[in-house]
Amino acid sequence: MLFQVAALCDAATDHAGKLNLLGAFDTIVGGRFPLTHPQCALALRMIFTKVEEGDHKLQVALIDEDGGQVVKPIVIPLTVALPPQGYFASRNIVINLQRLPFAKPGQYAVDIALDGRTQVNLPLQVLAMRKKESEAAG
Repeated sequence: MLFQVAALCDAATDHAGKLNLLGAFDTIVGGRFPLTHPQCALALRMIFTKVEEGDHKLQVALIDEDGGQVVKPIVIPLTVALPPQGYFASRNIVINLQRLPFAKPGQYAVDIALDGRTQVNLPLQVLAMRKKESEAAG
């Protein structure tokens, strides 16, 4: 199994087997903490081969720098079957995330596991806005 794409972004769609994403990011900047990020999406594109056909469990967890869970993990069951004359099967998954809570600035990660084994660990840094930027925005 191969992850072709794994990205946090402003928005994503899966249309007719094509994964569309807008505004990939790895940094969130906030003025006050605790901070709630209003919305974003996790866009995934996976490639499966013949030996990987069958039932799988995808789990997505947002973790803090101490390894603690920020929100309850999302679990998605997947059934993979190759097309009759295909060599592989691709699967797009878009997970819309709303109101992500960040208690403090720091390093976070989106941990993506398949069948209990971490496949991708997306780094996410949450930064405090510098004082001058905060005053200008306020």
